[in-house]
Amino acid sequence: MKISFILWHACFLLYLGDTIQALSYDYSATTECLEEAWKVQYGGGIIQNPEFTNGIEGWTMFGQGKLEERITKDGNKFIAALNRTQPSDSLSQRIQIQKGKIYAFSAWIQISQGSEVISVKFRSPGGKYLHGGTVIAEQGCWSMLKGGIVAAFSGPVDLFFETKNTADEIWVDNVSLQPFTKKQWKSQQEKTIAKVRKSKVKLHVTNKDNTSVAGAKITLKQIKSGFPTGCEINQNILNSKKYQDWFASRFSVTAFGNEMKWYFTEKTRGQEDYTIPDAMLQFCEQNNIDVRGHNIIWDDPRYQPTWINNETSPQELKDAAENRTKSVVLRYKGRLIHWDVVNENLHFSFYENKLGENASAEVYARTYELDQKPILFMNEYNTIELSQDEDSIPAKYARKLKNTQSYYRERSGGNDTLPMGVGVQSRFGPGQPNIAYMRAGMDYLASMKFPLWLTELFVDKGENQAEYLEDVLREGYSHPAVEGIVIWPTSPFSSECKMCLTEQNFNNTPNGDVVDKLIAEFSSSKPLEISANGQGISEVVLLHGDYEVTVRHLETNSYTKLKLKVTKNSANFVPVQLDAFVPHVLSM
Repeated sequence: MKISFILWHACFLLYLGDTIQALSYDYSATTECLEEAWKVQYGGGIIQNPEFTNGIEGWTMFGQGKLEERITKDGNKFIAALNRTQPSDSLSQRIQIQKGKIYAFSAWIQISQGSEVISVKFRSPGGKYLHGGTVIAEQGCWSMLKGGIVAAFSGPVDLFFETKNTADEIWVDNVSLQPFTKKQWKSQQEKTIAKVRKSKVKLHVTNKDNTSVAGAKITLKQIKSGFPTGCEINQNILNSKKYQDWFASRFSVTAFGNEMKWYFTEKTRGQEDYTIPDAMLQFCEQNNIDVRGHNIIWDDPRYQPTWINNETSPQELKDAAENRTKSVVLRYKGRLIHWDVVNENLHFSFYENKLGENASAEVYARTYELDQKPILFMNEYNTIELSQDEDSIPAKYARKLKNTQSYYRERSGGNDTLPMGVGVQSRFGPGQPNIAYMRAGMDYLASMKFPLWLTELFVDKGENQAEYLEDVLREGYSHPAVEGIVIWPTSPFSSECKMCLTEQNFNNTPNGDVVDKLIAEFSSSKPLEISANGQGISEVVLLHGDYEVTVRHLETNSYTKLKLKVTKNSANFVPVQLDAFVPHVLSM
């Protein structure tokens, strides 16, 4: 006999509410500045006159200045806020929000001159503020400001825009604010997961003469999940069998907390010691756990080796950084799936200040020259966690990544591109995470079409910590562009552990229970048994991953085993002919 497979793969571009129609545009251009703004999302949601078809009806001035109706060369109306004297002077609309609801926001923004950071905010009459998102607006083209809020209270709020340069006019078009209940939001997540994390598989069992075999019994056992879920580890794992067993039974990917960092491996200049990270990597390889290299260089001046300081000359620093890069990359060449190359180089610029604006880009280029296997990640915090942190907003992240790519193309003569990745740490503070902003940020970064990972996922200690941890994990898993998650709990051996998954005897905390529950959902832990119909055909929907398939046919006393990989990239209706089915008599 032989078996034919047909795999179906469903694509998913946009998140939809239970009763909201799909939008007609794709997000591939949201990082671009466009000549004309795209159509309003969700019909504007609860915004009155969202496309300004009725002039400024429903809109007022927040603060000082004046509103003026304008029109593009293609006849599209928009509103300009001018004669501004304060950063928050802009067009505004009062809306009602309900506590606990999730609000997805979008608008198209342009500035009258230059380039400025513009934010959207929501202010209650009592002075409470909710930050909804930020974008870099430019003169001469439209940029999409995409964000949202989770309402912390019920009542009226004034939506307005803010930019520091009061000389600029703020131009706005196609504003949308769409509310969702938590139930609707979760329903969207579940529909997305079904579309992007699973594929339908058609199995056709035939004899060697291609005649169908009815009633064959088929068992599918997942041997590796298609969605990498991991956790940070530290050197304590080398001396704790409980730690090793707990970790290896759950996680398929990891990053070392400190042990691969420069200040750990070269505490004294010229005296490198890789003993501990070597042993940790060996443990991971023995247990089929992929490792993200974390990190080569850290741009924060506080986390340099102690022998590097403000007295270190630029040439000394350049030589030291080159030696570090060459040493660690070549030592682990071919053994890592990723490198966090220059850590947190949006918030910090120690190397740029010393060596010039291309210092980070140079380390990326050298890393790729030394090892072509790993994906080279930027790794930054607050990009999807905190909209009011302007240092690392998605637009600035995208700009930095593009600049790094451009530098390398020029350096290589335009013949190559770096295999870069988008690493968003996802380190959330205590309290309700703003998953509307989180989703918007991931949408924006996903449009760059680089691998996107949540690299240091953390929710700070506070009331409902386990619930909020689940919210963030589900949001990451349900996003079509996210290719993996690494949780960053810190060790239970640490007195500073703020999100422990276990206590010191490796019994689960409530946070650990959440992680175990979701890992079970993200993978197929139990074998699935199905039967072929009268035509020898069986259809099943499978989570992506690697499967061991066993097919038995008792009437002919035959069986076979084979491997099957189900991925999001599996082509639609593509038959896979497998000739490995060799009949033989089953032992009784």
